[in-house]
Amino acid sequence: MTQFTIHTEDSAPEASKPLVAKSIAANGRLPGLHGVMAEAPGLLEGYQKLHELFMNSSFDKDELTVVWQAINVENECHYCVPAHTGIAKMMKVDDAITEALRNETPLPTPRLEALRSFTLKLVRERGFVSDADVQAFLDAGFTQRNILEVILGYSQKIMSNYTNHLAKTPVDKVFEKYAWSRTEAAA
Repeated sequence: MTQFTIHTEDSAPEASKPLVAKSIAANGRLPGLHGVMAEAPGLLEGYQKLHELFMNSSFDKDELTVVWQAINVENECHYCVPAHTGIAKMMKVDDAITEALRNETPLPTPRLEALRSFTLKLVRERGFVSDADVQAFLDAGFTQRNILEVILGYSQKIMSNYTNHLAKTPVDKVFEKYAWSRTEAAA
């Protein structure tokens, strides 16, 4: 089994040091995911940039959370589900939204459910979403721009979910209380 390095501010490759400093400035600490990604400076930089772009998309905090967590849960990311649970709390997202996403139960509004449904269709069908499913998303009040922004959010989540699967990144201590697994959520 390959043991991935979780870099610190001191051990990060030289090209990653400014990116690590940016992560620490933004988070008050170096998230384990960012420590792993620091091994490949381009990955960490790309992840940070996609995060910034997605945060500045037209989605509100609830919608951002739906896209992130729907993908995290679908991909069974042991690290990202707890992290985005904590992030949602910091963003003051209603706990009912977070719990519905974590437990794969209906969301509180049809609009948010339409967003989760479209996001999961995009992921599961690898982008080959039917015209009927696209129309249902548009009929729920979303736009073509939103369709493309879901792709942006998915791009960010591929980077984090797959990195965490390969590296088995330990959940950051601050998010351990939100530990998650699909088996536990289904129970």
